[in-house]
Amino acid sequence: MTEQEINLYLREILNTMQDGLFLTRPDGTIMMVNDALVRMTGYSREELLNAPCCVLDCDVCHRSRAEGQKHWCRLFKVRRENMKSCHIRRKDGEYIHVVKNASLLEDGDGIVLGAVETLTDITELDARDRKIKELSRLLDGEHRFYGMVGHSTVMRNVFALLERAAQSDAPVIIHGESGTGKELAAAAIHALGPRRDGPFVQINCAALNESLLESEIFGHVKGAFTGAYRHRKGRFEEARGGDVFLDEIGDIPPAVQVKLLRVLETRSFERVGDNRPLRLDARLISATNQDLRSLVDQGRFRKDFFYRINVIPIHLPPLRERREDIPLLAEHFLKQHGRAVDQDSTNSPETHRIPSANSIGTQAMERLMEYSWPGNVRELKSALEYAGVVCREEVIGPEHLPPQLTAPRTSVGRTNLSPASVAGTRDERQKQELVHALRETNGNKSATARLLGISRVTVLNRMRKYGIDLQKKLIS
Repeated sequence: MTEQEINLYLREILNTMQDGLFLTRPDGTIMMVNDALVRMTGYSREELLNAPCCVLDCDVCHRSRAEGQKHWCRLFKVRRENMKSCHIRRKDGEYIHVVKNASLLEDGDGIVLGAVETLTDITELDARDRKIKELSRLLDGEHRFYGMVGHSTVMRNVFALLERAAQSDAPVIIHGESGTGKELAAAAIHALGPRRDGPFVQINCAALNESLLESEIFGHVKGAFTGAYRHRKGRFEEARGGDVFLDEIGDIPPAVQVKLLRVLETRSFERVGDNRPLRLDARLISATNQDLRSLVDQGRFRKDFFYRINVIPIHLPPLRERREDIPLLAEHFLKQHGRAVDQDSTNSPETHRIPSANSIGTQAMERLMEYSWPGNVRELKSALEYAGVVCREEVIGPEHLPPQLTAPRTSVGRTNLSPASVAGTRDERQKQELVHALRETNGNKSATARLLGISRVTVLNRMRKYGIDLQKKLIS
């Protein structure tokens, strides 16, 4: 094929490209586009031809034009742009992430004839990266539920509720103390639901002030406020086709609550500094460690917003209410720490191999079972990581645990207890908890089991062990 014949079929060749391509005149008006650019932008070929290239509203081009000095665009000064990450706006208002390459076109005398640009859409790559990160965190196995570990009755009930909630598109709110695993529960809902192939986008509402939080959620356009030097896609927009997780929703300022309420009612939102509505195509999952009903009563949280997000409430129990899961969790975290140590040793073979513990001794486990765990599962994980670092033996003893677990007990009945005394104290506490629960449920063993997060058989066994007789009105 001759060069003349190649030029004859050049348009067909360019239309087979997956990347968008367009040519501009020296004044910046578009004189040619390929089919991929039409598909990418949503504009028709007629709408793009002879239009200024700023119709794509590229955030990098905004800066390039500002830095062009005597030229209308910086490209005339640098001659070529390679692998520039930027965002362009489609006709429907959606921003897409692209990588741009651009070059001037000159004749033999150096006279500029125009410019050529190619745009590669990397939105799908961004989504795949997010999905890989999500899936790497969701380990499933025996006594594990998408990263959550537990075999107690109360946790099995939570797992079942998460599965049912995942099938709905209604808002879900996860209640629980700090460290109980609310983020893992939200991720499990996403992984189990019909939107699992879409993104799972997280926002920590407590980490940002009002203006930054609004920009983070809704996005903004260039120039919307001081420092907004480029377009920013919001998390609602990023979550299209998936789920958006608002963590610590109790810390959202009232002004943002009003805007979120409107979004949930209309299923549309606007970027900061823009008046073009965008459709919300994401399910809302939220979480809080606060008592929202109490905040509503105090006037610190909008009642109408509370009812909008509290459609499917899920409560994650604190660790002290599912103590039978502590040995399983401890073993899980100890294995995690061992794998991390092995990985470090593999990556740095010159480092001296430090033996890591692979089990927990009886006395250390008793300390773990007795402790109240105000920081819940997160605190238990930290305690096992601490013990894994301190211990240079195969079995972790009480001396390897963090100070708060090994300090002498100073309250009633808790001063320097021996292992036998620890067991006795635990039995007494367990007995009192059982008696209290039986009284609360009027002796209903099934209800008692649910209240304590144990099985009905365990309730019967403990009643026999501690000599509790319902006929004697629970007098121990």
